[in-house]
Amino acid sequence: MFKKSLVMTLFVIATLVLSACAAPTPAATEAPAATEAPAATEAPAAGGVTELKILWAQWDPADYLQQIGNQYEAETGIKVTVVQEPWGSFGNRFDTEMAAKGTSWDMVVGDSQWLGTNATSGNYVDLTEFMNSNGITESVTPATLQYYGEYPPGSKTYWAYPTEGDADGWAYRKDLFEDPAEMAAFKAEYGYDLAVPKTYAELMDIAKFFTRPDANLYGVGIYTQKDYDALTMGVENTFFAWGATWQDENNNVQGVVNSKEAAEALEYYHDLYKCCQAPGMSNAFFAETNNAIISGQAVMIMNYFAFFPALVNPSTNADYHDKVGFFANPEGPYGDRAAALGGQGISVISHIDADRQAASLDFIKWFASDEVQVKWAEAGGYTCNTKVLESDAFLAAQPFNPAFAETMTFVQDFWNIPEFGQLLLVTQTELSKYVVEDQGTAQEALDAIAAQHEVILKDAGYIK
Repeated sequence: MFKKSLVMTLFVIATLVLSACAAPTPAATEAPAATEAPAATEAPAAGGVTELKILWAQWDPADYLQQIGNQYEAETGIKVTVVQEPWGSFGNRFDTEMAAKGTSWDMVVGDSQWLGTNATSGNYVDLTEFMNSNGITESVTPATLQYYGEYPPGSKTYWAYPTEGDADGWAYRKDLFEDPAEMAAFKAEYGYDLAVPKTYAELMDIAKFFTRPDANLYGVGIYTQKDYDALTMGVENTFFAWGATWQDENNNVQGVVNSKEAAEALEYYHDLYKCCQAPGMSNAFFAETNNAIISGQAVMIMNYFAFFPALVNPSTNADYHDKVGFFANPEGPYGDRAAALGGQGISVISHIDADRQAASLDFIKWFASDEVQVKWAEAGGYTCNTKVLESDAFLAAQPFNPAFAETMTFVQDFWNIPEFGQLLLVTQTELSKYVVEDQGTAQEALDAIAAQHEVILKDAGYIK
């Protein structure tokens, strides 16, 4: 998925979900072609630093990072300790430490929405010159560099190295899509072949075709949860695919977030939920959408790629693990294609001393190398390294890897300014009223969002 400075109570169960997943996602088993990225060379302990501590949330990717850290220790003699904090308290623990200008950790793997707050508060080291001079900015996909590392937007100033890529994609029942009787019936009804949808119009057709309440079968499982950011992230997948955005280049929202295209996208999401959502999913996020396909109720589901390993694991998806396929977010009606961003980047804490900062930069330079990014992907990390994502070995390693690699070239994100929490609360509230509670119209919901966002942004000085 996925995905912050607000308390994410719903993510407490993430560890339980991921612990039931398949073994770490293998990736490239051979090094990709050389790039301008830094070479993985031994880095001596800067100023006598013997240990580096990295704070991250408690989930499987943090375990994978610890494996990579153990390799760094073997090469350099510098111990790397990944400190894991449960998702529900991760943001609060970090914020408390930063408020005290604490030095408990050298680095943090934080969400993209943290960039604005921690850059303006002076908690992160500016990595721009370091990343540019070492070729790191050229080694990752432009979209991940922009959304995981850059603040302010468009400034080409970087505060994090894109570490754990993630975004929303789709899983589907291959056995139903490839069933000759289903294919014939679909073609007779819609006039074209049943296949992975290339457009949202096709996705709607397929969802309606497979929605059969009498057989307890439904077209989709999509995000609806009002807590934190689930519904907003779900809607973004249509929002961005219609060419809609949250703001223009001057942060104006009136006529932007409530544009005609945005209203069409939101109406589509509402209609998809009403016509074709599996039952009991009015408060659904990653666990619920996965369960909808595992239980055999849903034919297509939306989810972050980080949670797709469970769908191909016989121990967590006994009936359909070998019958599931994956595809990237389809195209909207005006030719736009994008997906809601998840994932995190690694940042250096500014409050530690110069020697620890230098040692942290040495680690990131090593970690960002093509060679180590192959190892990171092999361990199960979702690399943002362009060459690894494009390598044949990575693309063949797991059935969801091709869709993941494709998706990471066109991800888009929510606001990452310090006021993102206020903006998010508005979207969650207004979108839920329309999509789930069926109140008002799409245009009315977006007009309400635009009006409230404008007040927040004017108060904060983003709109003059």
